[in-house]
Amino acid sequence: MSPAFSTTVGALRLREWRLGPGQPTFVLDQFNEQDFNLVVDDRADVHVNSKDGRFYLGWFPLGRPGTSGEGWKIAVTGTAKEPGYHISFDTETPADIVAAAVARVLETSRRV
Repeated sequence: MSPAFSTTVGALRLREWRLGPGQPTFVLDQFNEQDFNLVVDDRADVHVNSKDGRFYLGWFPLGRPGTSGEGWKIAVTGTAKEPGYHISFDTETPADIVAAAVARVLETSRRV
């Protein structure tokens, strides 16, 4: 008996995977001026926050300072009763993957 399993290339169902950072506009175009502030700093990093200050998105094309290749940061501040959360993606994460995460976060928000 062989300790490994055997297969064929055909059985592996090879796939092509999206790679590379893609277009950041897929992410940034989801925000409107009415509900969000956008700032581009002197490093060309982009920061988006909600008018109430509880949502933050940072895009760091060259990597977030002080991190190891963090390219995107999403953070939602919690309340007195519920903790907040944050999500990070590296600089090579495809923008449409980040856009999907941002879209879902925005879908779960509501005006009060």
